[in-house]
Amino acid sequence: MRRTDQEGHGPVRFGPPLPGHGLPLLPGLTAVLAEAAAHDGGGALGPAPALLDAACGYFGRRGLPTEPGSVAAAPGAPALLVAITAALGGDVLIPRPCPAWWAPQVRALGRSVYHVATTAECGGVPDPYALLETVRRVRAEGGDPRLLVLAPADDPTATVAPPEVVHETVEAAAAAGLHLVSDETWRDTVHQPHETVLVSPAEMLPDRVTVVTDLAGPHLPAGWPAAVTRFPATAQGAGLHAHVLDVLTALGARVAAPVAAAAAYALDEGAEIAGRLAAGTALHARVAAAAHRVVVGAGALSRPPRAGRHLYADLGPLRAALGAHGVGDAQDLEDFLTARLGTPVPGGHRFGDELAALRVRLSTGPFLGATDEERSACLASPQPLELPHVQAALGLLGVVLGDLRADARRGEASR
Repeated sequence: MRRTDQEGHGPVRFGPPLPGHGLPLLPGLTAVLAEAAAHDGGGALGPAPALLDAACGYFGRRGLPTEPGSVAAAPGAPALLVAITAALGGDVLIPRPCPAWWAPQVRALGRSVYHVATTAECGGVPDPYALLETVRRVRAEGGDPRLLVLAPADDPTATVAPPEVVHETVEAAAAAGLHLVSDETWRDTVHQPHETVLVSPAEMLPDRVTVVTDLAGPHLPAGWPAAVTRFPATAQGAGLHAHVLDVLTALGARVAAPVAAAAAYALDEGAEIAGRLAAGTALHARVAAAAHRVVVGAGALSRPPRAGRHLYADLGPLRAALGAHGVGDAQDLEDFLTARLGTPVPGGHRFGDELAALRVRLSTGPFLGATDEERSACLASPQPLELPHVQAALGLLGVVLGDLRADARRGEASR
């Protein structure tokens, strides 16, 4: 991550990666990848049939029956979004804030991106009334909005959109004639799956929704890029699927054979994969909840994290104290917290938020330790928050934010 212009910080071109697992790799995954690598002699140029079959099973178990002719794979979700956007044409609408990689993919094609406000209760899904008004305004100004990208389980806010919010937004998008891409990268990392209802837009509007899942969310390390997408089972969906395959082929966006083998193994969701996903999600949920308590206790604002390996904090209430340290915007805040916490803390401007807003995304992975031994200890411990290295990391966050709150209180007292 770096600034692209010294004055005013300029446009953000290099966004942060997805929040990492922070856990040792599974032996089964590494064995499958190594075995495939040992026998990778180039092979066919098309997608691995085993990966497409595994993707069909994966989507089917989530209430989305899928045939191999309706799925595609690529080395990461960004390549899929580029291909889908290129195939559909027109302008794109996205919520504010949103994953750091959404807007750059669209702008790389020379398309316009329009941010839409979200509701107070969650991120990831635009407010339906704001969506309709944005579409009306864009078209009145000569624009051509055709695609809405949303995320029921969101990065960066770590919220899960209630089904009624998703339904209202999907209806509004349909009324506006938009196609939808539902980024469901984080759907399998819901912290309380028995208490949180997550519904895919594809269940509500199957003819107009394309689902994208980047496996770096639930299963694979970011260095093994693989993502799958499911298209509507309609004539239009088949046409979009064919066009997307053409674009991916032109880009050379093929999942490497060893990574495809590991991705297929992960999507089959055997005992090892399912067990690690459940244990890892529970661990990150506990750490996220603890970090949330620290953030809110220091006087900052944050929605309770419900999914993923991160939380989104608004340090606006501490603006005066931060100003004494030369922090006036999100880039300054990113620099300030990254230096003090010793781990990247991307500012909200990287997710489409206003530069002036003092918001950051905190990832939970760094709290799990710096070595495989420390991370494994977190997985094995019934009380991971009591481990010394976890306590030290949470304690450092508490000290940094606590000092800001103390400064803020002294400033209020002096007035």
